[in-house]
Amino acid sequence: MQITFSPIGTIHTPFSNLDGMPIQPSGAKDAEGTIILEPQYGEGLQDIDGFSHIILLYHFHLSKGYRLVVKPFMDTVKRGLFSTRAPRRPNPIGLSIVRLVRIDGLALHVQGVDMVNGTPLLDIKPWVPEFDVRENARAGWLDEKQQDSRSMKSDCRFAEDEQKG
Repeated sequence: MQITFSPIGTIHTPFSNLDGMPIQPSGAKDAEGTIILEPQYGEGLQDIDGFSHIILLYHFHLSKGYRLVVKPFMDTVKRGLFSTRAPRRPNPIGLSIVRLVRIDGLALHVQGVDMVNGTPLLDIKPWVPEFDVRENARAGWLDEKQQDSRSMKSDCRFAEDEQKG
């Protein structure tokens, strides 16, 4: 089965390359970005201005290949890919929850961007606390490390040839 996605817009951020970029929205709290939606999708923005946060689904367009065991940003131990948020994946799709600041026509101004400038946007969904927050949730091996995401920055560990060690 072939699955094809077409971008609905482009995410513009202050990050021109991967090195030194925040690895999660929690580390990019003040980083501002703009999403420019393709004109044919503009009508779909109706009523989104009532939400404080939105979920962005996007394509890791700079990602090439993947490994099923990786050394994630917030650890020194190799982990199974699906227990991480590493960008090099079989289907290079990213997910970030950002704060919606305002909408100007087809431009959505957001805060908390943790993606490289020019990232293709696949979808937007509203973040709804009742739907998206879970009580008694566990974060697996990240339970003790998730606070590190506030200061951790991207490096070259997910470049094509860097996962050998």
